[in-house]
Amino acid sequence: MSISRRSLLLSLPALALASPAFSQRIPLNELSRYFNSFTTAQADFTQINPDGSISTGRMYMRRPGRVRFEYNPPEQSLVMAGGGQVAVFDGRSNQGPNQYPLRQTPLNLILEQTVDFSNRRMIVGHTDDGTTTTVVAQDPDNPQYGSIRLIFSANPTELRQWVIRDDTGAETTVILGELTFGTNLAARLFNITAETEARRR
Repeated sequence: MSISRRSLLLSLPALALASPAFSQRIPLNELSRYFNSFTTAQADFTQINPDGSISTGRMYMRRPGRVRFEYNPPEQSLVMAGGGQVAVFDGRSNQGPNQYPLRQTPLNLILEQTVDFSNRRMIVGHTDDGTTTTVVAQDPDNPQYGSIRLIFSANPTELRQWVIRDDTGAETTVILGELTFGTNLAARLFNITAETEARRR
């Protein structure tokens, strides 16, 4: 599986930057409130891979602990989290997925039952440039797991982009289209075992 696919699972997606508008740094408790305000979300995404190539697809999120990235042809790859694991399926193979513990990825930070940025040692950066607020998160005890850089705009608070740095230093950027919240997402979308069995038929 390519580095870009591993990079994606080592944290989570992001949205195109909105029009510049001056804003102060968004407090960590407000960023926590943003994530805790929804259970489900979905959106189209565009991914910029470390080699500069571009992939597109659809993202589905169901907190806590579940997310799914479906890649469009010709790739047809799939990255999903569920049951405490992250699975990476290669669209060109009928073999089982590569799997990693969700807790070992920065993605886990925003998929928790209750997100609390202000009370987590994983937050290693919190800055603003007058237009956006950026939060950098990684496991301080295991920096080899990689990091995630989340970029937000204010008024209202919105996640605009995230950049994932993997254990080799390669960076993957994910840009989301307009997020739709509150839709009913079936548990089957995040069932790694069911997905594996379906691909073997």
